[in-house]
Amino acid sequence: MTTGKGIIHRYAVFLILLQLAFFSVASEAGQLGDVSMPDKVTLEGSDVELQLNGMGYRTKFVFKVYIAALYTESSVNSRDAVLSLKGPKRVIMHMVYDEVEREKIIDGWNDGFEDNNSEQQMDKLQARIEIFNSYFPDLKKGDALLYDFIPDVGTRVTINGEVKGVIEGADFYAALLDIWLGDEPADDDLKDAMLGIMDDE
Repeated sequence: MTTGKGIIHRYAVFLILLQLAFFSVASEAGQLGDVSMPDKVTLEGSDVELQLNGMGYRTKFVFKVYIAALYTESSVNSRDAVLSLKGPKRVIMHMVYDEVEREKIIDGWNDGFEDNNSEQQMDKLQARIEIFNSYFPDLKKGDALLYDFIPDVGTRVTINGEVKGVIEGADFYAALLDIWLGDEPADDDLKDAMLGIMDDE
């Protein structure tokens, strides 16, 4: 029997798909496992068409935690090339693990920021990181998260179709991207996959 929570969660996933259409104009999709990602998107608040640069699994130990996809205005294969693009960008996270507690999510973000930034940079980012961390609930399989950079606006965070907020500063989005693409990425294989320089199984 489907529980009330199950129905609500399925409805939320349905709304996410609608939201992806609302926040973007999508064409054909990339596929990884049973998760599809649009090949092209145009973010709300921008008229620049972005393309799927690459997508892959974030794994921890032997477990697949989520799929991440990077969208850029032109094909890039390095962290510096991504940051040299001054237009909009998007990262989609689609959860594939059953559940990840909020505390573990926040610990992961904090580790990623600290691993890729100096103490001086962290001092500049800390207040915004705390706001960013405040957006996250426990995450469950099927949840979809969008991290959109909109020039002159900031980083828009959307979780399951709900805009949580916008964090100002291109430096914040660069620091966020470095969690996946920096010198100390969360997952080396995922970094390569998002940069389109290796095929994910």
